[in-house]
Amino acid sequence: MSGHSKWNNIKHKKEKTDAAKAGIFTKIGKEIAVAVRAGGGDPNSNSKLRELIAKAKANNVPNDNIDRAIKKSLEKDGAVYEEMTYEGYGPGGVAVIVEAATDSKNRTAGDVRHFFSKYGGNLGAMGCVSYLFSEKGVIIVADEDAEIEEDKLMEDALEAGATDFEGSENLYEIYTEPDDVYAISEALTAKGYPIASAERAKVPSTYVTLESQDDIDNMQNLLDKLEDNDDITNVYHNWES
Repeated sequence: MSGHSKWNNIKHKKEKTDAAKAGIFTKIGKEIAVAVRAGGGDPNSNSKLRELIAKAKANNVPNDNIDRAIKKSLEKDGAVYEEMTYEGYGPGGVAVIVEAATDSKNRTAGDVRHFFSKYGGNLGAMGCVSYLFSEKGVIIVADEDAEIEEDKLMEDALEAGATDFEGSENLYEIYTEPDDVYAISEALTAKGYPIASAERAKVPSTYVTLESQDDIDNMQNLLDKLEDNDDITNVYHNWES
């Protein structure tokens, strides 16, 4: 990942996160429901649930919300969610991966297909773009008051087990092995660093720059529509805006 514009993407994501916490609670709740249905409600014996609880806490989901989501998922008459993944191309050949947790595959697939079609993209077959991404843990530290010493943060992150570190404009991106992201996030939180987000993510190996304003507008609209859909839990892309 390179280039100044990457940090605009991070800031945009953080702003959307700050403005839509209820949506985040809903999305993580659906992921928890899938994990509980598959492996039970005890995080000590359900590693996926344990990971999602850590993800929820990293995104400031209150403990009461987490407990309610687990309890609701154990109810026999609760909604049954299924995980789905869609791959395709946005305008200008931008690679896009969409992950969803849905109780209606037809509804969600129809919505995703509609969004791609409306904004100049197209859905493809499974595997058509996933080879362009690798799974990593990504921790974002937001230094809004410009008080963090970058070299010290990098030292602490690497000491905690991080594999890479990048910083710019009072935002720091820390890469980890996928299984280590929440433990490293907790270690940095314990040292007083303000964690904006911590999650497993699909990180692209190459980026696409859009030149046409129409393509730029359509790509942003596509991402907004996908991220605002309650069925969709994660959206990954290689647009360098």
